Amino acid sequence: MPPHPVEDVRHRGASHGPLTARDPIPAQARVHWGRWLSAAFGLAVMALLVWAARKIDWQEVLDALKQVPATALVAAGLLCVLSHLIYSSYDLVGRAWTGHTLPVRRVMLITFISYAFNLNLGSLVGGIAMRLRLYAREGLKHPVPTQVLALSLTTNWLGYGLLAGLLFLMGWLAPPPEWPVSASALRGLGALMLGVVATYLALCAFSPRRELRLRGHAMVLPGLRLALMQLLVSSANWLTMGVILYVLLQQGVPYGTTLAVLLVAAVAGVIAHVPAGLGVLEGVFVALLGPSLGHGQVLAALIAYRALYYLLPLALATVAYFMLEARSRR
Repeated sequence: MPPHPVEDVRHRGASHGPLTARDPIPAQARVHWGRWLSAAFGLAVMALLVWAARKIDWQEVLDALKQVPATALVAAGLLCVLSHLIYSSYDLVGRAWTGHTLPVRRVMLITFISYAFNLNLGSLVGGIAMRLRLYAREGLKHPVPTQVLALSLTTNWLGYGLLAGLLFLMGWLAPPPEWPVSASALRGLGALMLGVVATYLALCAFSPRRELRLRGHAMVLPGLRLALMQLLVSSANWLTMGVILYVLLQQGVPYGTTLAVLLVAAVAGVIAHVPAGLGVLEGVFVALLGPSLGHGQVLAALIAYRALYYLLPLALATVAYFMLEARSRR
């Protein structure tokens, strides 16, 4: 049986003692290169932010916000705060699993920053590179950050699989005739998703081996209690995101339909590899809800959603990120 993640961390951490004469790179040189790399990473982040800002029609954002009632905007804004708080707890599951001792508030801040950048700039920048970098800044040594990241990604898609599986299987989403996926195929996909979730839980509960290998990649399974916690927090986050859009759409369609369309749009954005899913989210919602609600109402709700859930958190995360960078340099 492979070692528990905590034992593995301690074993690997023992090799990171003081430098000796055998170290190929002197400490001063490593600090020098570390500063250059930090500056380069910071510049890359700024360049990506400028690129993302230039892609946004800010006047359109303001016009769309004016079309949504103030009460709906306030309610949606509060729900956005709740959703980001729930997502920020994803890495707390990894903290409990690996046994690292970073403070809870610091873990949640790192997760919030990476999630905001992930939403706007793509998973490679926010979900992976930035999260690993911030954890390394806090002193977590390999393989702890990658273990936390792997568990967080699994957490996100575990809740997705449960909710999408249930909604697709129950027929909450009626695909348009021109779509290549029929209603029966969508139900079959829902059943497959539920089967994957059930298999994961069964492996966490009963597998005698804690490590699985798939195409050369090792995956260490948590226990059933942590797996159920993964399912709970992820489902809560996806449900909250669905409520945000339901409120912004002014309850024009049933909540189950709104959530099902969001889940389809989420996976379409991942497949399209478009930063922030620009155009993909709107295209899916307009295709599925436009005929019943009108394209104008749907687009106004989605632009308001982007402003509240994507752009405002990105502004806060940018400030928090550079504050962490400045703190680590000090």
